[in-house]
Amino acid sequence: MFTGLIEATGTIASLTPGEGATRIIIAAPALANRWRTGDSIAVNGTCLTAIPVDDPHQFAADLAAETLERTTLGLLTVGTTVNLELPTPAGSPLGGHVVQGHVDATATLISIAPIHDDLATTDWRLTVELPPQLATQVISQGSITLDGISLTIAKLNGLRIEVAIIPHTYAATNLHTLKPGTRMNIETDVLAKYAAAQHRHAESDWLTEPYLIANGY
Repeated sequence: MFTGLIEATGTIASLTPGEGATRIIIAAPALANRWRTGDSIAVNGTCLTAIPVDDPHQFAADLAAETLERTTLGLLTVGTTVNLELPTPAGSPLGGHVVQGHVDATATLISIAPIHDDLATTDWRLTVELPPQLATQVISQGSITLDGISLTIAKLNGLRIEVAIIPHTYAATNLHTLKPGTRMNIETDVLAKYAAAQHRHAESDWLTEPYLIANGY
């Protein structure tokens, strides 16, 4: 489990398709000696299994077809900056929110704009457009994970959401490298997923054939 508080950034060293899984290698000097073979590491919000390589400042991971289809990882190029987070140990404070590292879909970055003229101290406003299947899993002031970053939805307008970005988050994550049109990994709040599923089941309980007949359908 993760919390969406990014510990470090890394860069894509290579991305090599194979007959089976695609092998990704990430340079992550800040995480050197902090993980073991088989550990989980969230890369842009995607939970991957770490595999050692010759360079101790790097780690590899295998990307299954499902991962390539559901996330942006297969679209990344060498040198791209990615967000990294190690799992949260049991009993540790949750500084963000519960993040599983299970990406739901990708979304398009519409804009990321400064609020003030001083770019060194300004906060930022980020707007993304979600795919329709996530519409029932987001609410204003609810939590959402963008490229692994735990954020709060400040404004919701149809499928477009806006989040406020503080200067530290902008500088310490991949956000300062992104351009409009970039695809981002999205994970909605797991509590919202359960609520949406429960609502669907509740609807199916009363929407029965006898009910429809009795009400003239």
